[in-house]
Amino acid sequence: MKKLLATSFILLITAGALAGCNTIAGAGQDVQEGGQAVEDAAS
Repeated sequence: MKKLLATSFILLITAGALAGCNTIAGAGQDVQEGGQAVEDAAS
């Protein structure tokens, strides 16, 4: 039972970390696209 609980906990932590990385990458991409739009408008 303890082994199952530990494995479940590790999987939850891993899934959370991967979701966090995707969120940060997506936010960075949005900021970059916003900067590009401002740059294009200024030209």
